[in-house]
Amino acid sequence: MGVFSRFMDIVNANINAMLDKAEDPEKMIRMMLQEMEDTLIELKSSCAAKLARATKTGRLIDEQKALIQRWQARAALAVERGFDDLAREAIAEKRRAQQELDRLTEEQTRLDDLIKAAKADIVMLEDKLDSVKLKYQSILEKARREREKARADESARKADESETLRRFREMEEKIDRMNAENQMNGTGTTSRSTEERFRDLEEAEAVERELQNLRRQSEGEEK
Repeated sequence: MGVFSRFMDIVNANINAMLDKAEDPEKMIRMMLQEMEDTLIELKSSCAAKLARATKTGRLIDEQKALIQRWQARAALAVERGFDDLAREAIAEKRRAQQELDRLTEEQTRLDDLIKAAKADIVMLEDKLDSVKLKYQSILEKARREREKARADESARKADESETLRRFREMEEKIDRMNAENQMNGTGTTSRSTEERFRDLEEAEAVERELQNLRRQSEGEEK
């Protein structure tokens, strides 16, 4: 594909639509940037070649103008000295020089138009390239934020798991202490009132229910 065809494809491309459909937008936009930068280099190289040709053509035009003046002067000198045949030859050379000047002038005009168009294409592609670079930075920033959010979510999840485990262990220890106290009370004395014994039983039941809730919560998070 020629540089102009690639340039037109790039300029006419809907970058946002292409990125929306891409499986890996970051990879795709890097490829776009590389293609655009390569195309821009070729456009600038082509424009530089045209500028060089225009400079050379301008120099040849100046030479042809000087040549025309020289043949004009020679024709006048020959007529003045009575050498009409020599004057005719000088006039013929002058006409050939004029034809070459006309051709070079047309070539110069064509090159000027090409150079103007090439510069406009370069500006257009540079603008497109700048917009894609901004898009690329936006994608990188979005990816960075997503990575930071994922790390924060993971840290929060681990913190929740740690807190649940701590509470679970505290409940186990509390039940163990209460069981131990009940055993001691049951074997050591009968002075405790019925109210106290039922209160202890109810508290143990409440603790057991909370422990079961913590266990279910812990099992749910592991799944």
